[in-house]
Amino acid sequence: MKKSYRDDILKYAARMYKTQPEYLWARDPNYAVLRRSDNRKWYGIIMDVPRARLGVAGDGAVDILNVKCDPGLYSLLDKRDGILRGYHMGGTWISILLDGSIELSQIYALLRSSYDLVGPHKKLTK
Repeated sequence: MKKSYRDDILKYAARMYKTQPEYLWARDPNYAVLRRSDNRKWYGIIMDVPRARLGVAGDGAVDILNVKCDPGLYSLLDKRDGILRGYHMGGTWISILLDGSIELSQIYALLRSSYDLVGPHKKLTK
C-alpha cells in the first residue's frame, strides 16, 4: 500500500491558511474537517473510507480528500484516475484518493482552489 498524503495535507493547510483540523464526529474520529476562519465554510475534509464503498479496487480503507471543484473543471477531473465524484458531498465536490494516485502538488492546487471557491464573494457595484 502506498503512503497516505493525509499528514502532508494537514501540515500544508496549517502553514498556508492557519487551519487546524476539526474532528467533529465521535464515530468517525479520523475525519478531519478543514474550515476557513473568516466564514467558517468547509474547504476540505479528509476521511478514511473503505475502498469497496468508493468502488475502488483493493482491500481495506483509503484516505480521501473532498474538495469543492470549479464547475468548469469538474467534468474533466471526474474522469481522472484517483479522482471520484465527491463522497457524501453534493454539487461540484470531488474526492481525491490520497494513496499516491495523484501527485501531491496537484492535490495542493485543488485544495487552494477549493479554499478560494468557498471564500467570501465580493459584491458587484452598479
